[in-house]
Amino acid sequence: MELSSYIASLSSFWSESDSGSRSVIVTLSLVVLWYAWLYYNRPDSNSRLPPGPRGLPLVGNLLSLDPELHSYFAGLAQTYGPIYKLRLGTKLGIVITSPSLAREILKDHDVTFANRDVPAVGRAITYGGSDIVWTPYGPEWRMLRKVCVLKMLSNTTLDSVHERRRRQVRATVGFIYSRVGSPVDVGEQMFLNVLNVITNMLWGGTVQGEAARLGAEFRQVVTEMTALLGKPNVSDFYPSLARFDLQGVAKQMEGLGKRFDAIFERVIDQRLGMEKEGAKEESKDFLTFLLRLKDEGDSKTPLTMTHVKALLMDMVVGGTDTSSNTIEFAMSEVLNKPEVLQKVQQELEAVVGKSSIVEESHIHKLPYLYAVMKETLRLHPVLPLLVPHCPSETCTVGGYTIPKGSRIFVNVWAIHRDPSSWENPLEFDPTRFLDSKWDYSGSDFRYFPFGSGRRICAGIAMAERMVMYSLATLLHSFDWKLPQGEKLDLSEKFGIVLKKKIPLVAIPTPRLSDPALYE
Repeated sequence: MELSSYIASLSSFWSESDSGSRSVIVTLSLVVLWYAWLYYNRPDSNSRLPPGPRGLPLVGNLLSLDPELHSYFAGLAQTYGPIYKLRLGTKLGIVITSPSLAREILKDHDVTFANRDVPAVGRAITYGGSDIVWTPYGPEWRMLRKVCVLKMLSNTTLDSVHERRRRQVRATVGFIYSRVGSPVDVGEQMFLNVLNVITNMLWGGTVQGEAARLGAEFRQVVTEMTALLGKPNVSDFYPSLARFDLQGVAKQMEGLGKRFDAIFERVIDQRLGMEKEGAKEESKDFLTFLLRLKDEGDSKTPLTMTHVKALLMDMVVGGTDTSSNTIEFAMSEVLNKPEVLQKVQQELEAVVGKSSIVEESHIHKLPYLYAVMKETLRLHPVLPLLVPHCPSETCTVGGYTIPKGSRIFVNVWAIHRDPSSWENPLEFDPTRFLDSKWDYSGSDFRYFPFGSGRRICAGIAMAERMVMYSLATLLHSFDWKLPQGEKLDLSEKFGIVLKKKIPLVAIPTPRLSDPALYE
């Protein structure tokens, strides 16, 4: 008898039975479900799935997941190998933990794996998945990618808003100078610094009032958003239940999104109002650029106002936590290694000098500091599991069948710590990156902190400038020490964006020869 027919007959019998009979029905139903689960997990010579831990009926491996997924997945790889499966409710998860298998996913089968497994909260925050992160691979995604990489985030465009970045970094230096001798939350200040830089590049000085002073509230909202993006959600494990939003996660994310959307609506209305009034000043910010592209857009794949707001959301949410966390990790690793700090400051003194301030033009002359940034991204990659991929068709990877619709986790955190690829992999050693062969192109699958293939991060150029400029400025302008009695903690907290478990709090002391340089 088929399972569906069996359940139908049980349902009919239920209404005509006493309590004793009903208990028998419940027991029989559980037995049937158990055998259905065993059938679902049976070995199949025609569909050879990767190995993996055995799970429970209905929930699979959900109950055994550790909150620190990056290290938990790395531990499972020691038992099940570099490719294994996890039953996540009705979803099948595949975890990849080796350079060769990452190459198969992200290069050899790049088109097949070019889509994302979009979480419910991802759709909620990006206007239904209308941004560059979650949009399915196809003409619309290619249009958004072109707008971001070739237009909005090109080196030429970034050069044109250089002065906006410089002005904000100098303001941050001035604030830290006012706190000399007092503890400073480095991560918080770097978040606000990056946020102000990004919003300044996005819409410049055209917004009046509270929207121009986003401050700590924005950090709270972005932190809550990234936390929700990494939070286990029943809707993702049981897609048929997504419309009920049982945990209220999508509703919570929509509420956070509305706070940003109100700001986006306001800045767009102001910009459009300025144009109607015939404002003559030519603005070089990204919003002006996006609105112009929208008006001049391709009729086949137009850039809509929804796309514009979704891209603004990508820039604000995707560019703040990521860059500020990298700066905080780098500062922590450097302060933990006095010999590294000494080399960084010697290089800065040789290139910049103590009677000048760091400019963006200096950063390409700082190979050791570049090595510090690359080593930081090796040990603490921004997205430890990247953004999950999703195959558009069933295919074979590493000799195993990967079904269409699976959720693919590429554990770049574990790959970057693989002792077969890296000598003393847990040691923070920037010298390993003084060889110029290492870059962010994603062509070497031993090191690809920004991903690889078609869905490689679109904001690499901006992130590189932001992290290097901020890090060079902090270490050149100030000496840093921990508050008395405090010990440096380098432990991580997992999320879709990796962050320090314990914030870095340090006390700055001026290094430059002239106090006027801090103005």
